[in-house]
Amino acid sequence: MTTPALPARSSLALALTLAAGFAASPPALAQGGADPSDDAFQLGSPPELPDGLTEENMWPAASAEGWAEPCLVHWQRTFDDAVSVARAQNRPLLVAVNMDGEIASEHFAGVKYRDPVTAELMSRYACVIASVYRHTPRDYDEAGARVECPRFGTVTCGEHIQAERELYDVYFDGRRVAPRHIVLDLEGTETYDVYYAWNTDTVLTTFVKGVEGWPEPLELAEPTLVDRVRSRSVVDREIIEQSYAEGNRETKRAILLALLEDEAADQVEVLRSAIFGFDLEFAKLSRRALAKCETEGALDLMAEALKVPLEESERELLLAAVNRMGESSPRARTLGALHSGLSVGSRHIDPGAAEAFAREYEANAAVSRNVQALAEAAEARPDEPEALLELAEALLARAQEAGPQRYTSLLLQDARTAASEAESLGARGPRLDAVVAVVSAELGDTHTARLRAVAAMEGGLMQRTDAAPTETALTDLSRDRVLRLFADARRREIRGAYRAGVEWAPEWLSDVNAAYTLLAESSLADADTFVEHYDFLRWIGGTPRANAVLEQALARFPDAPVLHERLRGRLLWEGGPEELERAYEERLARRDDPSLDASQLTWFAGYASLVAAEHYRRRNRFDEALEAYERATKHYEENIALFPEARDNGDHYIALGHAGRARIALERGDLASATDLLIASFELRPDSAATQDGLGITPIASAKMLKARWLDANDEVAAARVQAALDALDPALLEPPPSEQRASRWRQMQRGTRDQ
Repeated sequence: MTTPALPARSSLALALTLAAGFAASPPALAQGGADPSDDAFQLGSPPELPDGLTEENMWPAASAEGWAEPCLVHWQRTFDDAVSVARAQNRPLLVAVNMDGEIASEHFAGVKYRDPVTAELMSRYACVIASVYRHTPRDYDEAGARVECPRFGTVTCGEHIQAERELYDVYFDGRRVAPRHIVLDLEGTETYDVYYAWNTDTVLTTFVKGVEGWPEPLELAEPTLVDRVRSRSVVDREIIEQSYAEGNRETKRAILLALLEDEAADQVEVLRSAIFGFDLEFAKLSRRALAKCETEGALDLMAEALKVPLEESERELLLAAVNRMGESSPRARTLGALHSGLSVGSRHIDPGAAEAFAREYEANAAVSRNVQALAEAAEARPDEPEALLELAEALLARAQEAGPQRYTSLLLQDARTAASEAESLGARGPRLDAVVAVVSAELGDTHTARLRAVAAMEGGLMQRTDAAPTETALTDLSRDRVLRLFADARRREIRGAYRAGVEWAPEWLSDVNAAYTLLAESSLADADTFVEHYDFLRWIGGTPRANAVLEQALARFPDAPVLHERLRGRLLWEGGPEELERAYEERLARRDDPSLDASQLTWFAGYASLVAAEHYRRRNRFDEALEAYERATKHYEENIALFPEARDNGDHYIALGHAGRARIALERGDLASATDLLIASFELRPDSAATQDGLGITPIASAKMLKARWLDANDEVAAARVQAALDALDPALLEPPPSEQRASRWRQMQRGTRDQ
């Protein structure tokens, strides 16, 4: 058995994109290396690196000790919070954009934002951090406690991801570049936009220039409890949250009562602690306070609160709040529809229709496959639409049989012609709509296919019963195709309504769920069918049902990479890297006889350990990361033993594991171990040297940084050893990415202009 269809040089980043549980890659941010922005030039950035300096010298990576230091910049949790704080305290706003793996971004995140001098300069602003990368699998742990981003502190990963989404369309000019620092006035107008600066001093100058003309912050009196619950400042939020966590019963009650006041800000973290705490009185008070909130964060908490059993009065209170927010929030309308849509059945799908459908087809199969006889009948009765419809069904059935591709296309075109002629003669109803839907889908007209599939289902295609059978010559394949097209159309309708901010019928959700439930029972279903259902349920908020669908799919398709991708995302979300590895070890332990195992579970377990290792690295838990890398290597070695033909694929991931361990050694200052591990990685599989890991770092990038560290330590022999390992690689692997190649040409032009 071959290995899963994953490219040998695929990036681990795909497995680590887990915002809202979805498996979509983060947007590709442009690497550094282009011309500086106009503001960067004006504030002193040179057009290129000074002679004799490398990027590794200009932006050295943080050490392990450096990453362990706290981020000293106090980021506001949302852009709206930052605007509120800026206006309340009369200070400018600062938007910082950061990117995993990009060398200057790594320096700012691991060095500058942890430097007291830089933090002091940035303290004059209301600061927001924007980054599309997730560094923790979830924003709250199993007990509901807030999990701050280990890279930036103060905010959760969900908050800095959401900030990037909100700010992209408004301030980024269609360009995702990093690091980037934008200074805004109180009206949201840009005063400075600095990116692609070829030094760090330009950015620090921006921090100084950006507050020129602004008054010094006022020394305010000590805020009262009421002042703090009304404030959206991250400092006040943290004080309130700490006071609630550490306070006695009287303190907790006082805070919750204050949050019931009309002018209180949405202090969602305090409400979360109370709702999921053990005090029933406080939980009731917090749900009352939550019901008057208006923010997206509060809506997330409402969604969580509605997942657990509640008294009917409290459930109605929260649903009323959701419906109130639904007047302006598409997400709120979606949440409201979720809590009514999954509880009703579909009017268009009879769960028992599949068996009747199959019997009807078998009863008519002999006739339907006699295409020649049906063609002659249609020619003999040119004015009868029924004869043409039967011919169209037969042609479609014949096209679905195995045969040369050119014949399939001709049969489908003939089926479309016969159906069109039948319709022109007055044929109507679900049989016609179903034939047109399937034929259109096969010929690439998906728009028509979805429209006609909806018409077929709403016309009663899947409402057949034994009491009132209807003749059909549609195959099971055609039936499944119509169901899938119908579900896809409903999903698109729901998403379209969500994006347009308009209401949608809760019954549409019932239609999607009923269609996929029927499809899951079909022998023709594939892994992608289950994934469509799972992704939609996760997007809509139906997490328990989604998890059941995923487990059903894995039982049927245990080696489907797309299903394991979803499983990794779910496990990370539920319990972090520990749960990810534990769950795969448990699955491995359930094998009756590993020596006879024909599945690729060892491969997926190895990949899970690699992903876990990178999550540990993000949290600066380097010992756990090293252990996870070792487990990954063992899993891949076992997989290679089971499937020798998979050696190249396994060696690829083992090589990336060596490079990941080398990066940890580099950041810990163990340059000798880092050198040995990187050379081992290059020797095991040279072609993997340019592959990014889940943190956006390639083995080559680590080697270049390592060489710079050896030179800083005045050890030219060790530096030469690293350079020799780089020189042994295919030169194509050492070429800079396209953005840097363009920058090199630009710099050559600039140099030529100066020479002239």
